[in-house]
Amino acid sequence: MNILNKYWHLSAFLLLGPLCFGQYQFDVKNVSKSYDAVIHVENCYDDRCGGKGTVELFDHKNSKVQTFVSKDLVLYTEQGQKPIQGKLIPLLKDQRAVIIDDFNFDGTEDVAIRNGNMGNYSGASYDVYVFNKTRLGFVKSDELTELGSNGLDIFDIDAKRKRLISYGKSGCCDIFTSEYVVIPNKGLDKVFEKEEDMSIEGSVKVTTKEKINNKWITKTKVYPSDQYNRNKK
Repeated sequence: MNILNKYWHLSAFLLLGPLCFGQYQFDVKNVSKSYDAVIHVENCYDDRCGGKGTVELFDHKNSKVQTFVSKDLVLYTEQGQKPIQGKLIPLLKDQRAVIIDDFNFDGTEDVAIRNGNMGNYSGASYDVYVFNKTRLGFVKSDELTELGSNGLDIFDIDAKRKRLISYGKSGCCDIFTSEYVVIPNKGLDKVFEKEEDMSIEGSVKVTTKEKINNKWITKTKVYPSDQYNRNKK
C-alpha cells in the first residue's frame, strides 16, 4: 500500500507539475483588453507574497497563451484577503504583479512580470517581454528588462509622444528623469535627461539635456523652492 501511495504521489507530481503543491494562486481578470492571468507564487506572509512563481496568460476565451517564470514574483493582496494554499484568490490588476501595455509602440500588447525589488532604492523590478509577430509569442527584451529594473519603479509610458520615461534618485535631494524613444529593429535611444537638485536650501537647480539632431543641448536654471512645480512640463 505504501508503494502504491508513493507511486500515486509521484505520478500526480509529474502530470500536474509542482505548481499544484504548496503554491498560492491568484486570478487577475481583465489584466488587459485581451488577456486574463493566473498567478502561482511560492510564499505568502500576511499581505505580501513572493519567491518563485509563474504567470499563466489566457485570452478571454480561456485559451492559454503563454507561461512566464519569475524568480521573485512579489505581489500584495487586498485588505482583508487571506491567501490559502491551493485556493484561487481574485486579485486586481492594480496590484501590478503583471503589467500589460504597448511598451515598444508597435500596436501590440507586451507583458511585464514582477521580479523582485532590484530597482533604485529597492524599487520594483520587472522582466519585460515584447510580442514577436513572427513567432506569435512574447520574447524577453533585455533592454526593456534593464530599463524596467533600474528605476524607482517600472518606466512610465507616454503613448502620445511615444516615449518611455524612467525615474531615479540619489540621496535625499537629487531626482533624475530619463526619456527614451524606441527605434524599430535597433532598440532604445535616450533623448532627454533631467536632474532636479534640491541640496541647497530654498532653491532647486534644474539641469536638462536634450538630444536634438544627434547633439546634446544642456540647459540649467535655478528656481526658488516655493515657486518650483516639478510636475509642470
